[in-house]
Amino acid sequence: MEKMHIAYIGIGSNLGDREKNCREAVRLVGECKDVRILATSKWRQTLALRNQGGLHYGRSSCRQNSYINGAIKIETVFSPRKLLIFLQGVEASLGRVRTGVKWEDRTIDLDILFYDDLVIDEPELKIPHPELHKRMFVLEPLCDIEPEFVHPVFNKNVEQLRSGLTGDEARSRR
Repeated sequence: MEKMHIAYIGIGSNLGDREKNCREAVRLVGECKDVRILATSKWRQTLALRNQGGLHYGRSSCRQNSYINGAIKIETVFSPRKLLIFLQGVEASLGRVRTGVKWEDRTIDLDILFYDDLVIDEPELKIPHPELHKRMFVLEPLCDIEPEFVHPVFNKNVEQLRSGLTGDEARSRR
């Protein structure tokens, strides 16, 4: 029997029927025989991002649509790289076109947030997701499903990371 791994996937959409896109992504992930969904967060509407001094604030004055965000906890036999390829295939099947432009509008975005307690820093694959500790729209859904999961780099659990965001950061992402 193949070893099973636990991974957490961030989900977001800001084009079309955003919640439907997110639910469809979860359905497609769950249909894969090599993946089992263990938990799903609530869906949240959040503002699009803008970068300011390395922190990512909601863009209330930008042209981008707001997002629907959530997260899932999965069990999988996929390696981190195979999981990334699988998730990119799900994105493509839902109309995601990667142009290389950071923070562009998208029908669906699936990010590996954590994979077991691994730390991977490669050009195409970074686990844990390098920005998750700055993003309320990632931390809140993670708190729905696994608030005690410990970030392997910061050695703080998800709830501690969420609680540690400043008032301005927290308000801008709700």
